[in-house]
Amino acid sequence: MFDVIPAVDIQRGRAVRLYEGDPERETVYYEAPAEAAAHWAELGAGWLHVVDLDAALGRSDNADLIRALAGALPVRIEVGGGVRSVEAAAAWLEHVDRVVLGTVAISEPEVVDALLADFGPERVVVSIDARHGRVAVRGWAEITEVDAVELAERVQAQGVRHLIYTDITRDGTLRGVDEAPVARMRAAFPHRLVAGGGVGSDADLDLYERLGLDGAIVGRALYEGRVRFPRSA
Repeated sequence: MFDVIPAVDIQRGRAVRLYEGDPERETVYYEAPAEAAAHWAELGAGWLHVVDLDAALGRSDNADLIRALAGALPVRIEVGGGVRSVEAAAAWLEHVDRVVLGTVAISEPEVVDALLADFGPERVVVSIDARHGRVAVRGWAEITEVDAVELAERVQAQGVRHLIYTDITRDGTLRGVDEAPVARMRAAFPHRLVAGGGVGSDADLDLYERLGLDGAIVGRALYEGRVRFPRSA
């Protein structure tokens, strides 16, 4: 089954979307992220993808807000953004269903190993965010020399069975999905793969399905009504 997962990105306490990951180029969709989350839950979302952008950038966090949101809604939640230690991930997993790891998968792969051992591959997700094939870290503020496909192969060898791939050059732009890097990621990672970045219409979701992905994380296109939600509507 192909899942469309609404994104709730939080910056300075508001639900926003960024253009190509730039924190200074934001569109605010809800002043209260809980309202955004409730909206998608009421429409039947099975999961929400919640990102603490401030924590990812290392400039405070929205943890209290996210914990309250998670406790109030009958929807499963995965949380990412600034989760860079076993302790931080374990604390989140007391409140949400899955934790999403990004920077730490490169900087401290042993953290991924420990979390997989403690919580299992169903509750630990690695997010690979890339610009022109190179992995971005620390809230997308730094572009590394790490190849995105090589990182996917590396975390698979560690036991990761759930991967999120985001094409930063398309994220928040509505320009459509760039097929080639997504196809390369699908070939490299045979387990559960969800992608995002550039979705602007239902045709992009159809493309993801044809490529054999398991789902898509969608933000701006959902908030602006450019794709159907739920897809059966």
